Amino acid sequence: MANIKIVTDSTADLPKEVVDRLGITVIPLNVHFSNNEQYEDGVTLSPEEFYTKLKTAKEMPRTSQPSPLQFENLYKKLKQEGAEQILSIHLSSALSGTLQAATIAKEAVAEQIDVHVCDSKRASYAIGVIVAEIAEVAANGASYAACVERLEQMLEETQVYFLVDTLEYLQKNGRIGKASALFGSLLKVKPILSLNKEGEVYPHERVRGQKKAIERLISLLEEEYGQAAVHVGAFHAENESLAKELMAQVEERFNVSSRIITTIGAVIGAHVGPGTVALTMSPAK
Repeated sequence: MANIKIVTDSTADLPKEVVDRLGITVIPLNVHFSNNEQYEDGVTLSPEEFYTKLKTAKEMPRTSQPSPLQFENLYKKLKQEGAEQILSIHLSSALSGTLQAATIAKEAVAEQIDVHVCDSKRASYAIGVIVAEIAEVAANGASYAACVERLEQMLEETQVYFLVDTLEYLQKNGRIGKASALFGSLLKVKPILSLNKEGEVYPHERVRGQKKAIERLISLLEEEYGQAAVHVGAFHAENESLAKELMAQVEERFNVSSRIITTIGAVIGAHVGPGTVALTMSPAK
């Protein structure tokens, strides 16, 4: 059986239990505050610590990707530890230079180990749900080709919708994408946001009020998945109660194969802001 290692980055917002159980390797992105403080997402800065710091920050924090050398060193380390192939699945290239750094590193180690670098076109646990499934498939003895095939399938079939309290964070961090048309016009309108096929944020539709937005969000997923068995992730930025409410409704209305409620980490949290809640769903095999 081939020794296949799964690599992702910290923006997948995978719970530690899942990372440890499935042997997933996570490379952290960086968060920078205005007083020259730099942290590694999920390593030297937990989500809870980040949101506490955000409340008193004088300026919006910045984020940055790992360097190509960091990726190169990681791939070489995994090779030394016995990896025969690596699947490296990352944050949307429309939102970060992480994928580019991983691709440069892949080329640098091409003669040493086979690395498949993948643009998830997604963010947060919408990446995580894919990474966890592929790691499970690999752990169950699937071939490299079978893992790549399942990855491509999940990229086609995984959906995510999210609600934000304000578009300010997306706008100031330059990640607002096609949702820019909504800026300054929200009032009581709640935009249901998603990521398009290019991995950019876009407004799927607008709904008046949070209660109606939640109902519509779940209805959109029902239209897509019906009663098929699904993996579900609810993830949030300081909005655990709403994430739990969403999951409870999902469990009543869907055929849930696996479920996770997780917290949006510092890097994605810097882009979407506190109060954000999201649902991701993909068919279970």
